[in-house]
Amino acid sequence: QGPLVESGGGSVQAGGSLRLSCVASSNTYSSYCLGWFRQAPGEEREGVAFIDGDGYTNYADSVKGRFTISKDDAKNTLYLQMNSLKPQDTAVYSCASLQSIGSSCIYEAINAGQGTQVTVSS
Repeated sequence: QGPLVESGGGSVQAGGSLRLSCVASSNTYSSYCLGWFRQAPGEEREGVAFIDGDGYTNYADSVKGRFTISKDDAKNTLYLQMNSLKPQDTAVYSCASLQSIGSSCIYEAINAGQGTQVTVSS
């Protein structure tokens, strides 16, 4: 699979919003499952959200109601709209093609980008 390149990270105050973008090669973007991970310093990587080829989405409990995953097939681009950001959302966010079990996506990366830093201050 080809590379994934994230952008859109930055520093915001609590309550603010950011939209992350991830441009993928055609081969990678054609994966049935695409998603976002995040990793804060000293912590395990956490699955944040995924979307499958039928448009089904899944979110970690910690971001439900605040984050929205979407994709633009014409642009081979995956997005993560993040609203009502909290200091605990501070992490490096990376996009990835994901493994699946049958037609169910799981938070196991096949191929991931380098990530983009998101910093939320209180």
